[in-house]
Amino acid sequence: MESMNASAPEIGLIVVGDEILSGRRRDTHLSAVIERLNARGLALTWARYEGDDRARLANLLRATMATDALVFSCGGIGATPDDVTRQAAADAAGVDLARHPEGAAILEERFGTDAHETRMRMVDFPAGATLIPNPVNRVPGFQLARHCFVPGFPKMAWPMIEWVLDAQFAHWARDPAANRAIRVRARESDLVEMLERLGEAHPVVRFSSLPEMRDGDYVVELGVHGPLAEVEAALGELDAMLDDAGVARAGAARDRATE
Repeated sequence: MESMNASAPEIGLIVVGDEILSGRRRDTHLSAVIERLNARGLALTWARYEGDDRARLANLLRATMATDALVFSCGGIGATPDDVTRQAAADAAGVDLARHPEGAAILEERFGTDAHETRMRMVDFPAGATLIPNPVNRVPGFQLARHCFVPGFPKMAWPMIEWVLDAQFAHWARDPAANRAIRVRARESDLVEMLERLGEAHPVVRFSSLPEMRDGDYVVELGVHGPLAEVEAALGELDAMLDDAGVARAGAARDRATE
């Protein structure tokens, strides 16, 4: 169970690639994006995994483009036959692919006489797209409104995502997020009303409940995530509520993630 801050910006992540769905490669984008958002006081709203299927990906992008969400898409923007993200984004936006003149100039400068046609396809972007700079090999990603498309290679994707957050959405940033947790011996169902009251009192804080069985007892980890000052205040109130309800602790409050 998790209470969400309705006023927070919606931020989504799409990870593209058959190699992820088949298990040939392990995704590392999800945790990396969460870490970078948390460092800016932001949170990921949703994440999706999609294979290299142009029609399916276009349908997903068409739906997300109809929202105000900031969406990062990792993978599939190369020039090989299995790279279909550029085409799917164009389909979703209802535009054609067009060679980006600034992107073409970057590749010509970068590769010189090796800037052959196949390589130049990497800057055939949906018409109207803008560039996302790539600090590693200079081959850019692209952006359509609030949809940002970067390579699947982590060492390129992650600094490109950081650039978008800092260059275009710095006004969204808040104090770095803090994570705290308390483990209690209780049934999760007995804590619902308590968490609902806390959620109403602290709308910028997210609360989570993770139940488990430990040595035959019901144990629940109650998580509190958000701006540090708000988290500390909510945690204090949670402690007091648990004391009033006579709920025993299964462990002390602790950090759950980097602040």
